Formats: sequence, C-alpha cells, structure tokens
Amino acid sequence: MRGNIAQMMQKAQRMQENMQKVQEELGQLEVTGQAGGGVVKVTITGKMEARKVAIDPSALADAEMLEDLLVAALNDAVAKANEESNRRMAAVTAGMPLPPGMKLPF
Repeated sequence: MRGNIAQMMQKAQRMQENMQKVQEELGQLEVTGQAGGGVVKVTITGKMEARKVAIDPSALADAEMLEDLLVAALNDAVAKANEESNRRMAAVTAGMPLPPGMKLPF
C-alpha cells in the first residue's frame, strides 16, 4: 500500500512538471486566425495574448464589415489555440481519469 501511494505521488509530481512545461510552451506558441479569405489575420499566443493584427487595405472602406472580420479572425485564432492547448494537455494527462468537463490547467 505504501509503495502505491509513493508511486502515485511520483506520477503526480511528474505530471505537474510536465504541465508546467506545456504551459510555458503554450506561452511561446503563436497561432493565426483569419477571416474573409485572409483579408484579416489575427495572431495570438497559446495564452490568448494578441501579438499581431494584419488587415488588407481593401477592408478599410467598410468599417462594419471590418469589425465583423476582426471578430471572426479572433474567434478562429482562439479556437486554434484552444485546440492545440487541449491536444498538448491531453498528452500530459494521458491515463489520468478526469471528471467530465474538467479542464487543465485549473
């Protein structure tokens, strides 16, 4: 019994170290979302920090359309960042049963 607890603690510590490493990697990860066939591009990090916005000059004529394209590009970037984050975290937590809906990191 004592050996099992010690093994579980070691696994938990390794998982925590791996999660910390993945979180650091996500801070460096950059993903780009786009809208309007690339007319608007938004680049964010895996920690959801905006890094760059690129707007084709043709989109500047219509402010309302530009606003919609910015929202769509940002949402695309966030979806890509979340997908990559989930993929990397799943590798860290492989084999560890988590309750449904629980996301890591906390």
